Amino acid sequence: MTAARITVNGKETPISPAASHTTALDFLRERGLTGTKEGCAEGECGACSVLVARPGVNKPTDWVAVNACLVPAAALDGQEIVTSEGLATSGAPGTPRTLHPVQEEMAVRGGSQCGYCTPGFVCSMAAEYYRPDRCAHSGSSASATGSADSTEDATGTDAEHGPNGFDLHALSGNLCRCTGYRPIRDAAFAVGTPTDEDRLAQRREQSPPAPVATEYTRDGKAFLRPGTLAEVLRLLRERPDAVVVAGSTDWGVEVNIRSRRADCVIAVDRLSELRELRVESDHVEIGAALTLTEIERRLDGRVPLLGELFPQFASRLIRNSATLGGNLGTGSPIGDSPPALLALEASVVLADADGEREVPLADYFTGYRQSVRRPGELIRSVRFPLPLSPVVAFHKIAKRRFDDISSVAVAFALDIEGGFVRKARIGLGGVAATPIRSLATEAALEGEPWTAGTAEAAASVLRAEGTPMSDHRASADYRSEMLGQSLLKLYAQTTEGVTS
Repeated sequence: MTAARITVNGKETPISPAASHTTALDFLRERGLTGTKEGCAEGECGACSVLVARPGVNKPTDWVAVNACLVPAAALDGQEIVTSEGLATSGAPGTPRTLHPVQEEMAVRGGSQCGYCTPGFVCSMAAEYYRPDRCAHSGSSASATGSADSTEDATGTDAEHGPNGFDLHALSGNLCRCTGYRPIRDAAFAVGTPTDEDRLAQRREQSPPAPVATEYTRDGKAFLRPGTLAEVLRLLRERPDAVVVAGSTDWGVEVNIRSRRADCVIAVDRLSELRELRVESDHVEIGAALTLTEIERRLDGRVPLLGELFPQFASRLIRNSATLGGNLGTGSPIGDSPPALLALEASVVLADADGEREVPLADYFTGYRQSVRRPGELIRSVRFPLPLSPVVAFHKIAKRRFDDISSVAVAFALDIEGGFVRKARIGLGGVAATPIRSLATEAALEGEPWTAGTAEAAASVLRAEGTPMSDHRASADYRSEMLGQSLLKLYAQTTEGVTS
């Protein structure tokens, strides 16, 4: 097994002597790449954003922005990353470096004051700049000097999508406290198209780095990335105390904020057996190690309820690393994916060294951060049946519009035929020790006409579901009231413009 190393800005760099828990952020800063900053150490501010070469959706390789503060450096063994310092290009010896087009736009449009957050913004913006289908979504190309605003109405774009196809959600995980977001938005909406000579654009046409088996040990603590699922399951049988990670968006916070250390961490994010997505005639199956961004782009709107969920799940930076397997594996009652998956009647496929079993998600959670998953088992995939219910919605109540934790999350999936509710599935988060199905409300809806009276009666039932508690995010009464309002909102959305 070769020594663990990362290609950083085109140069192979050994990971040693970093500790097995050392984050990519600290690894880079210790090597003089101080453009990567620590702001929150929780993946909320984006000051630590870097680009990673990942398997692409529309091209062989995508440049993906991730939070370097969360991912262990050892998890990037064999991979390629680019920092803000690596975006600019060098000319002849002794001549100044040429700014990257994203850096240039940020400079000329006043997108930086103190500059602390700027490198992170630049990396997140660069990832969107290199998104292969960005320009296909544009109404027109923004000029290098023209106003991004001036063409919005003419091209039919909205406030969150530029005339150049730039999706501002790419920056939803980046915070700025002093510049103000308008000049940053102007810079994003002004960037053009990568040239044929752009080396990072050219890199997209080549295969991504192949997964490598990693066995990195320092001071008695190990970071392991086995090459196959069978090896992982064997290791878990031998070491049931090992921490299993994929995107590290949860474990990274434990390491940074709570100083958690593990004797053994096993990474499963590159296992091919956990990275399949299949749409069959009667069901959809999603591998547990696919990132939410990969799922979103591969499904491309074919599962509307998930299409509503993804933009509200944390930020693009988090979704670029987070997985369904990880979100379900933590067992959090305020995870955003369980309510939607409950409404989809999903099940989880659990695997261990003896085989596999399928468990309905409604039976998976047994208590606060507890589940039926046994020692040595991991989540291999998530399945849900087809056809899908045509009336769906995902309502997330939180203090911030994006990049926030839910106070309440409600997912609806209804079959309404001939004006009657033939089937209702409702998933709830944030109102009990576990995510739950709203069984009483489902029963109150099924077989009833889809009318204001039915919605009002069912909303009263929904308000009484769960066992909500009061905390710093919301009171129990508020949570209950939001459950009822969510159903009334769904009714209003589905009947808007319909006359009796």
